Amino acid sequence: GGTREPIDAVRVLANRSSGKQGYAIAAEAAARGAQVTLVSTVDLSVPAGVTVARVDTAAEMQAALEHLAPASDVVVMAAAVADFRPKAPATHKLKKHDGVPEIVLEPTPDILAGLGAGKRPGQVLVGFAAETDDLAANATSKLVNKRVDMIVANDVGAPATGFGYDTNAVTIFLADGDPVAVPLSDKRAIAAAVLDQIVARRARLGNN
Repeated sequence: GGTREPIDAVRVLANRSSGKQGYAIAAEAAARGAQVTLVSTVDLSVPAGVTVARVDTAAEMQAALEHLAPASDVVVMAAAVADFRPKAPATHKLKKHDGVPEIVLEPTPDILAGLGAGKRPGQVLVGFAAETDDLAANATSKLVNKRVDMIVANDVGAPATGFGYDTNAVTIFLADGDPVAVPLSDKRAIAAAVLDQIVARRARLGNN
């Protein structure tokens, strides 16, 4: 899901990610026999056999992944992590009669880049890219710069894809192969296509 960065005691800076694709990937992985921990900001029905670690902010998600990732064979970063957060969130509710507040933003931690820098031999790291334009160029740049094995990219402006929908259409960009296009399908089918590529990548790395 999307992270929620506090503005004050009641308001947050957020995005439109529903978490449905991440949950579908967790369900598909568990159904294939994987031991799955789902780091999540949203309250959806937990797939059978999946352990959930609840977080809200990018910093909390980073801390959870720094704890979990080193021992994981596969890390799939399907979350929509905010790029920015309020630098000094108020500890109280901001009142309208006090006027329009000035909210100064600062960058959040680049979780995927950190995971890429610390990726151990044999580990598979998957990132996601929700784009509105230049999908191939942006996804390819992210693939290289974040040091990941694959990027699952989708055009969130296309019909019935992206945030909130039960369907999606993606292109999987691979570090060691040609892109794989997955046409409009339900998100569990998208998850299966992503897991197929993960299994293939692990096999190429000599893992079962």
